[in-house]
Amino acid sequence: MSVTSTKTGSILDNRASLAKLDLSNVLGSIEALADQVRQAWDSIKNLEFAPKNPIKNVVVSGMGGSALGADVAKHLFKDRLTVPLEVFNSYHLPNYADSNTLVVLSSYSGSTEEVLSCAQEAKKVGAQIMFICAGGKLAEIAQENNWPGYIINPEFNPSNQPRMAIGYAIVGLLGLLSKAGVFDLSQAEIEEVILSITKVDEGVNIDVPQEDNLSKLIAFQCLERRPIFVASDFLAGAAHVATNQFNENAKIFADYKIIPELNHHLMEGLKFPKSNSLNHLFILITSDLYEPRIAKRMTLTQEIVGQNEIETYELRLKAETKLTQAFELITIMAYANFYLSMLENINPAPIPYVDWFKTQLE
Repeated sequence: MSVTSTKTGSILDNRASLAKLDLSNVLGSIEALADQVRQAWDSIKNLEFAPKNPIKNVVVSGMGGSALGADVAKHLFKDRLTVPLEVFNSYHLPNYADSNTLVVLSSYSGSTEEVLSCAQEAKKVGAQIMFICAGGKLAEIAQENNWPGYIINPEFNPSNQPRMAIGYAIVGLLGLLSKAGVFDLSQAEIEEVILSITKVDEGVNIDVPQEDNLSKLIAFQCLERRPIFVASDFLAGAAHVATNQFNENAKIFADYKIIPELNHHLMEGLKFPKSNSLNHLFILITSDLYEPRIAKRMTLTQEIVGQNEIETYELRLKAETKLTQAFELITIMAYANFYLSMLENINPAPIPYVDWFKTQLE
């Protein structure tokens, strides 16, 4: 499939044309990612939290976009967290949750029913509780119980979509974990993230023409195809973020797979249906920071996918640290799925099926 088109390329290069589709300003949220990171970090600096008991594990309760920050942190900092961290997308906490468990309740709207259910369970078992939200019922409950947490002031998320508040979600959670004493993150690392996002943005924003713009090229590659993002190790959570945003913004059936697990089953599932070669695209996310065995697996996986006549695309990250590479990937893909929604001629913000589903549950 060609990734060049004068007609569609001009659309992606024209801010006024994009604004006619992007009625909720999703682009504004993407462009403000670095500001989200800085605001979240500055907002949590003065938070105080004194554990009542030694924290032996962390459970994050969240759904959809509100759980993405925790998934990024779990994979990105598994070698720095001092206790186990698990993300639960459920109405219930795990049975082991007790007074030595730190439960972080994450709901951008503050009204996510699964999270509110877990809030009651956390209180019942005497867990230590923190929260992240932008208001709603969760903020009310937290205030009533004097739970410490982070209330997001979403001035840098003009779209008001939880999935586009990823800077708040990631850094907000890391800040809470730092205050709880189970993780340490420095001001210098935050500054590196902000600089990295800014540098990536300079190469993939609207003003960079299609032929020089990685995110626009990825968008064209994904048009009318099903992208499978392949990542590993510290980038697994960031690949999850990309998939979520492709699903909700571009309304596309995207998925992500993790190496080495992929190598133990999926390679035998590429042969059928025969249409795989026509409508699938494997985007392999590679990094010089992967250990050698993972790098080798990436190369071999790409070869096997090619042997099944399915097209592949290698996205090699260039930032210097694991943390900055995670945000590099998130930034590139945020622009890419936005551009894809523009090529599809749709407004990326509305999520009618998700909204309908919630209404039916009520």
